[in-house]
Amino acid sequence: MKIKIYATLRDVVGSKSVHLDTASEITVGQMLKELSIKYPNLHAKLHNPATGELYTAIQILINGRDMRYIKGMETIMTIEDDIRMFPPIGGGR
Repeated sequence: MKIKIYATLRDVVGSKSVHLDTASEITVGQMLKELSIKYPNLHAKLHNPATGELYTAIQILINGRDMRYIKGMETIMTIEDDIRMFPPIGGGR
């Protein structure tokens, strides 16, 4: 499974995309758990340390749709899906 990574999260994983060897289907929650094992520093960038929950500003898009508007952490993805992960984005005046 290929996951495209953007902005400051690229510094943590060291590239524009990461690959996970997974079964044909995986949930968002399972993907995040595997990413946290493969890239331990990524967990702190994605999850609130007090609650362990995914920060609300983190966006995970599956085929262009925010996973929160599908089934959240239980959203099922396949190896053919277009998966993109964005950190909080801010700036401007």
